[in-house]
Amino acid sequence: MPERQEWYVSWGPYVLLGLATLISLLTEVQVMRNGRPELLVALALVALVLQLCWAKIRRVVSAPGAASQAYYAVRTVLAFVLTYLNPFFAIYAILGYFDSGAWLRPRAIKAGLLVNALTMAGSQSGGLPPSSLMQWTAFGGLFVLNTGLLLLFVRLDAEKEENARAKAATIAELEQANARLKQAHEENAGLQAQLLEQAREAGISDERRRLAAEIHDTIAQSLAGIVTQLQAAVDSEDPAEGRRHVERAADLARHGLGEARRSVQDLGPSALEHDALPVALRKVVEEWEAGSGVRAEFAVTGEVEPLHGEIEATLLRIAQESLANAGRHAQARRVGVTLSYMDDEVSVDVRDDGRGFDPGRVTSSSTSGFGLGGMRARVERVAGAFEVESEPGLGTAVSARVPLVRHV
Repeated sequence: MPERQEWYVSWGPYVLLGLATLISLLTEVQVMRNGRPELLVALALVALVLQLCWAKIRRVVSAPGAASQAYYAVRTVLAFVLTYLNPFFAIYAILGYFDSGAWLRPRAIKAGLLVNALTMAGSQSGGLPPSSLMQWTAFGGLFVLNTGLLLLFVRLDAEKEENARAKAATIAELEQANARLKQAHEENAGLQAQLLEQAREAGISDERRRLAAEIHDTIAQSLAGIVTQLQAAVDSEDPAEGRRHVERAADLARHGLGEARRSVQDLGPSALEHDALPVALRKVVEEWEAGSGVRAEFAVTGEVEPLHGEIEATLLRIAQESLANAGRHAQARRVGVTLSYMDDEVSVDVRDDGRGFDPGRVTSSSTSGFGLGGMRARVERVAGAFEVESEPGLGTAVSARVPLVRHV
């Protein structure tokens, strides 16, 4: 209870009772019509004793009950009688307006307020009982006025209490919502940490796959070419021819070393560093033809456009791997490479007339390697499509189609 309200509840009745008694005694001759001053003082002392007794009882009363209702009823009767003796005791009777909600149960509040309205109307009309028609008329009007005001105040208090309950309910809901939000925030923090850990692990795994694919596409091919050239040098009876094979092996070793460094640094293929994709592919085909001794042709269709670096690197690696496979396994006599630019796609096709194979068996057994499975994964990483057509004895056709993403 606020400090000011506590002061009023504790000391207000004494102040109003003393003030009413003092004014009533001073106006005894002019106003007092019923009874004698001795009776007025006696009833005022009874009211004082009632207040003193209630002050002690109130310390253990926390809610409206039988004791509080009895106190309110006795005090209201005393106030009515005192006002009947002298109208100025309405100063004391006004207490009933302010603490009815504190000491009466909800069903008894209106009854208590009506009795107070009757007391106040009698006092305001000149005292009870009215002695003339005019006084009766004034008493009736004042009673209606007081009653209307009391009902209005009761309604306002009820709305105030309802608003207070609604605010309390809203605050409780907000607290629950805040608790849920806090819990959700903690869960989100945990999920975020988990996602970051998963992203870190996925990044490590992706980097490992990238390096493995780059090593397969560069170092492994270079080593295979070196072995082929060195074997040719050993088998050659012409010293000049053997020296050319050795020089070719050295070139392949230097090229492989450079590609290995670029793979570690996550750079694009060296063939694309200074040349556009068509030129780089043509050089790759010519170098492969010179190293393998197999006739190779290269063609470009459509309008050439500069492509995103990742797209060009993917197509170049597919062509390199397809040519390497043709040289190692196909025993082909002729190979053709075609780079095609279309409206929204670009493709590279590598065809050979070699011995062919069963694509179903090879892809199913090498999905974890870096041959056909690696090429397929590389193409799908840029939202492309990879196809292999081959039959035993009828050659092989490898096709990679990727979105035409222009260089910005």
